[in-house]
Order: sequence, then structure tokens, then C-alpha cells
Amino acid sequence: MHRKMTRRLLECVKRNIKHIDRMLDEAEKRGDRFPLTHPQQRLFWIIRTAYDQQKYMYDKDVHSCPDRIVSIYQPHVRPIPRGKLKSQVEFGAKLGVSLDDGFARIDTLSWDAYHEAGDLIKQVETYKELHGHYPELVQVDKIYATRENRKWLKERGIKITAPPLGRKPVKIKQTPYQKRKKKQEAAERNHIEGKFGQGKNGYNLNQIRASLKDTSESWIACIFFVEPHPL
Repeated sequence: MHRKMTRRLLECVKRNIKHIDRMLDEAEKRGDRFPLTHPQQRLFWIIRTAYDQQKYMYDKDVHSCPDRIVSIYQPHVRPIPRGKLKSQVEFGAKLGVSLDDGFARIDTLSWDAYHEAGDLIKQVETYKELHGHYPELVQVDKIYATRENRKWLKERGIKITAPPLGRKPVKIKQTPYQKRKKKQEAAERNHIEGKFGQGKNGYNLNQIRASLKDTSESWIACIFFVEPHPL
């Protein structure tokens, strides 16, 4: 039933595209001015591309394709699998953000799904370019603590706040200093999560509705630029 409905919808879209193409050809033969404005022409191109993608997925009986368009008004937005209980798939940009002396900096902004672990080395190298040396400590989410990243950081003498890989060691009694240090590092790590919460709750970071890709990216960058940092 679902494939039958999809086929009928694809046929309707194909018919409408042919009608528009025919009218454009007739206007060109008469020597008329091109009837579509630039935004209309762009939208028509997006619809044609979306149709080709949907037709490809229907013919191949698959549910994904490269650079799949999910919104004709925001064609740069891609579905990003998250695996969360509340939302299996999210739509929007993926951000790689680092916090340096209280200031949030966007190191990576991508509309495609990718593994965030690849951002770590680039972010650390950016820190070195700005300060002239590597940081002593990198506080990251566990998704960044891959074997490759751990090895790269270790070779440069950079500590990382992440549990060791492999089997959990036997619980070792910690000194009061070690407990305070661990608690402080966890609190500092929460600052970057707070930046995202601040952006969503205070500046509608999760409601970017610009149609153009460049405008959306500027909107996101402005939110992180104006966010106040702790004194």
C-alpha cells in the first residue's frame, strides 16, 4: 500500500514537472522573458532534485540516498540519526564547539552526519595556533575518547578527562584532593553543555528557520558570539 501511494505521488510530481518544462519551452520559443524569478527557479530546481532522489529510492527500494533533501525550503538540512529515545532522527547542523577561557568557539559546522571524534585533533591544533602551545588538559565527552585520539594526545603530553578503555579497574580509594579534582573537572566539563542549553533556551538555537545555508550558519555563529561568558 505504501509503495503504491509513493508511486502515484511520484507520477503526479513528474507530470507537473513536465507541464512546467513545456510551458518554459513555449515561452522561450515565443521570445518571452523568462517567467520565473530567481527564487522560483531555485525552488523548481530543488523540487526536481528531490523528485530524482525519491524516484531513485523507490526504484532501488531503499530509504536513503546521498545528500537526501528533506525540505525544499531548506535543502541543505540533512537527517542525522541520533538514536535517542525521544527522537531517533534530528534535523539541523552538527556543531563541534570548544570552550577556551569561557569563550565558546565553533570549530566545525556541518549539515551532514559524521562522527564527532574526528573534530578533536583539529580543535587542539587550533588551540595551539591561537596560544602557541598545546593545552595541558582536554575535557571532552566520551565520544571523543577514541584510541586514535588518546594516542595522539598522549604523544604530545596532553591529559584527557575520560575513563580508561578496557575493563574497569578495581575501585581504588581516592584521596580528598583527588576527589575534589575529579569533581572540579566534571563541573568544568559541564560548561560546554551549558553553552548549548543557553543557546537553545535563550537564543532559540534549536529553531533556526532561515532558508539559505549561509544565513543559517551566520545565525548559529551569532548565537555563540553573543552568549555571555562566565566572569
